[in-house]
Amino acid sequence: THSQTPSPLYHLSHLPSVRSPPVAYTFPNKMSHPYEMYSFMHWINSSMATSFLCSLQEELDIRPKVSSFLSRLVNYTNITQGAREHEEEESANVSRKKAPKAPNMGTLMGVYLPCLQNIFGVILFLRLTWIVGTAGIAQSLIIVFMCCSCTMLTAISMSAIATNGVVPAGGAYFMISRSLGPEFGGAVGLCFYLGTTFAAAMYILGAIEIFLKYLLPQAAIFHASGPHGGDSAMLNNMRVYGTLCLSLMALVVFVGVKYVNKLASLFLACVIISIFSIYAGAIKSITHPPEFTVCMLGNRTLERDLFDVCSKTVVVGNETVPSQLWRSFCPEGNVSSAQCDDYFSQNNLTEIPAIPGLASGIISDNMWGDYMQKNDVMEKAGLSSVDAKGPAESIGMYVTADIATSFTLLVGIFFPSATGIMAGSNRSGDLRDAQKSIPVGTILAITTTSLVYFSSVVLFGACIEGVVLRDKFGDAVNKNLVVGTLSWPSPWVIVIGSFFSTVGAGLQSLTGAPRLLQAIAKDNIIPFLRVFGHGKANGEPTWALLLTGVIAELGILIASLDMVAPILSMFFLMCYLFVNLACAVQTLLRTPNWRPRFKYYHWALSFLGMIMCVALMFISSWYYAIVAMGIAGLIYKYIEYQGAEKEWGDGIRGLSLSAARYALLRLEVGPPHTKNWRPQLLVLLKMDEDLHVKYPRLLTFASQLKAGKGLTIVGSVIQGNFLESYGETQASEQAIKNMMEIERVKGFCQVVVASKVRDGIAHLIQSCGLGGMKHNTVVMGWPYGWRQSEDPRAWKTFINTVRCTTAAHLALMVPKNVSFYPSNHERFSDGNIDVWWIVHDGGMLMLLPFLLKQHKVWRKCNMRIFTVAQMDDNSIQMKKDLATFLYQLRIEAEVEVVEMHDSDISAYTYERTLMMEQRSQMLRQMRLSSAERDREVSSGRSFTFYMVLGDIATFQCDFALPSPTEKVHMTWTKEKCEAERRNHTNAPENFRELISLKPDQSNVRRMHTAVKLNEVIVNRSHDARLVLLNMPGPPRDTGGDENYMEFLEVLTEGLERVLLVRGGGREVITIYS
Repeated sequence: THSQTPSPLYHLSHLPSVRSPPVAYTFPNKMSHPYEMYSFMHWINSSMATSFLCSLQEELDIRPKVSSFLSRLVNYTNITQGAREHEEEESANVSRKKAPKAPNMGTLMGVYLPCLQNIFGVILFLRLTWIVGTAGIAQSLIIVFMCCSCTMLTAISMSAIATNGVVPAGGAYFMISRSLGPEFGGAVGLCFYLGTTFAAAMYILGAIEIFLKYLLPQAAIFHASGPHGGDSAMLNNMRVYGTLCLSLMALVVFVGVKYVNKLASLFLACVIISIFSIYAGAIKSITHPPEFTVCMLGNRTLERDLFDVCSKTVVVGNETVPSQLWRSFCPEGNVSSAQCDDYFSQNNLTEIPAIPGLASGIISDNMWGDYMQKNDVMEKAGLSSVDAKGPAESIGMYVTADIATSFTLLVGIFFPSATGIMAGSNRSGDLRDAQKSIPVGTILAITTTSLVYFSSVVLFGACIEGVVLRDKFGDAVNKNLVVGTLSWPSPWVIVIGSFFSTVGAGLQSLTGAPRLLQAIAKDNIIPFLRVFGHGKANGEPTWALLLTGVIAELGILIASLDMVAPILSMFFLMCYLFVNLACAVQTLLRTPNWRPRFKYYHWALSFLGMIMCVALMFISSWYYAIVAMGIAGLIYKYIEYQGAEKEWGDGIRGLSLSAARYALLRLEVGPPHTKNWRPQLLVLLKMDEDLHVKYPRLLTFASQLKAGKGLTIVGSVIQGNFLESYGETQASEQAIKNMMEIERVKGFCQVVVASKVRDGIAHLIQSCGLGGMKHNTVVMGWPYGWRQSEDPRAWKTFINTVRCTTAAHLALMVPKNVSFYPSNHERFSDGNIDVWWIVHDGGMLMLLPFLLKQHKVWRKCNMRIFTVAQMDDNSIQMKKDLATFLYQLRIEAEVEVVEMHDSDISAYTYERTLMMEQRSQMLRQMRLSSAERDREVSSGRSFTFYMVLGDIATFQCDFALPSPTEKVHMTWTKEKCEAERRNHTNAPENFRELISLKPDQSNVRRMHTAVKLNEVIVNRSHDARLVLLNMPGPPRDTGGDENYMEFLEVLTEGLERVLLVRGGGREVITIYS
């Protein structure tokens, strides 16, 4: 193989710098008065300023002055959520409208309190006591630490992104999409939308649970039909009331969001009051614990609302009678204990305090967990009991577990109580200083809520009895809310406060989710969501609200808070995962635009946040995690397939650049191994006068050869001056890109402007590509009509390109009759691809048919390889050797050896060579200047040559002279006219010299070879779908270039589709694995 010579460097000539003419100032001789000095200096300064601005007048016409640019930045108004960054020019009547109110919200009201309201929610009041009782204090602290650490790390990453420039109102979706690109932005934005929508369903289910369990149990429509029918009845009640509540909330949001915003302060006050009542009750329990008791039968917990007193018998008057509890365990009318439930008969009833208090030492009993299966009875480990079986009917008297519990389940249920950290960034449009308020307010809110959760876990475990903690719905304390039994001054404070807080959180979610969907739809990255970008005249997202209500209804139909919570945990964790990824990518890439004001971030923290998000997803529910990732992946591929034409300066583009740079540096180490060689194409296209691609089938052939793999560079040359032809260059590039898209060619386009086409092609061959990612094969079209063209530059450019590729050690492919090549929509159901292997060229002729057959157009064609045997060759052995070689190459093809015997040169060959040389001589004589040619035409003199190379008898030459009597109108002098007539007289003598020309013997031999080889090829491959054969090299002497073109024409005559191939001087195929 030949080593590639380095491309010579071409230095750009420096343009002369444009300087302003010097300003001459005349100093006065005397300046006695200070005012004169001041006036003179003022004149000097103003003159210099005017001269300076005049020198930049052309720049000021297309670019803004610094003062106007800074004024626009200062008067920046935050655009609406999801709107494009570059808005259209405002209409004339906008100036008459009322000016928008400037954002004036600070850290406290704009970020801290909204984050508190969104983070504190239904889980704190309805499920945290149950989590503590089930997992124990130690594991509950681990759960809280994992979830809060994940959100804290995400908040750090989010703060870095939010402070990296002005963040228009758009929240997490805006940050992710502008940091990671439209594909990730759309996928994560929809996940965030689904999470917010299911959060609305969860809050509504929580509100309905509080309403039906603790506020108004009599409102239940469905009732239990048996001891195990309570759960299904409750689920049906939740579905009915949840649907009604969702419809009512959606109506409120539809009527006006301003009502929701006005009630937000009330809902936040309910949350804060409820939390303070818990702390007050815990402190009060040190000295005066609440008077709630739990009735225990042995060590089993009884449902307190099913009987009046915790005793087997009661005294009525002076008589001892069975209690209501006795009648529940024993058949009615039977006083004998022998007929009662065995467990009831053998165990005693005891009452223990439900809230022993902070000083009771119950914390040691609640330190470790007690995970249960569904329908397991709540038991207290410290109480003695006699184990005995009872009838199944008695199970309804005990407090039982409604679901099977595990550590992973509790993580998924608790995590939604740590979400809501995006509330501050969602309000970035209303903040006075978003870059300062978002980090401070968000991190302070997470710190506050984390401390509340940690302290609540410890207080619940230190104050409340373990069986009560594990009692999810408060059945053991007469169906009171468990956390309400600890609160002060009354359990109703927690019940009412939690109800209003969950209703408010549901309204907030139903308000935010449609706007998020509208933002995604308005960005127009997901076409089928475009309809949801429209809304009412004031911009309210009506259609998005409708879709949100439908999706939230799906969550309502699930009807279980414990099943909905892990679903929204998945979607929120997906969102947080990509927030951390965005920060990590931007930090590691060190893009120039990455300059966040928040300095307390690090890529390691972002990666740790990513790891925690993924871990929490699979800990919570591995199958939900796979579904969520699958949804995000499908959305990503859909946006990528649709081709989201958005350029947001995202980090993924920067990551691609870094990866490309790394890969290019690796490729630069050395040339590729033969096993990795594949044709990296430089396709040379010719543009017509209208700047359209003249032969688009060249691109079709390139796409079929590449099948979407490897490098393809499409180049073209425009003749002219670059400064004057820049517009044509842009138009040509766009036309080529459009044609590449039509022909499905994945690659790059490069158009150069040169004074000569041959120089431009030489520049393309030398400079296209980058580093190790350079072309190794050139594809160019055949110069059709070169015989008829008076301008020899077309075929001279073709031959010069052949020489350039040879000098650069590049392979060359010339598809002849390319207009007959199949399009990408055609299919060959049969036929052959014939390879005529005359000279070994490194295996290009073997590899190209194999690559073409990978495409659906050529897939069903058979491959045939022909080789030529001379007189002294053993054709039988050649066929065996070639078959063995193809077998080792793993290429299936038929092998044929064609014997070509030396024969005498025929008269046809001699005459054709003579015609070729006569034509060359005639063209040299006919290359006159334009002025002389005009004179020849005006004088009536004409040459007409008719040459049909297939038949020498049709060759004739017409030579006409004007008659002596014919008047010629010209403005010549008499001397010039006589000289012209002498030229006319000498012309026949020149023609006679042309006729007496004898052909060169070397040309005769070359023509003989071309004619004989063409006869064999046409005889064997006249019906082939494609013929590939070696392309002879051009002669070293440029004087025989025209003869070289004639040899190629003779070689390929009579063939419909021919691909001339010239190797690059290195092996491209190998038998080794």
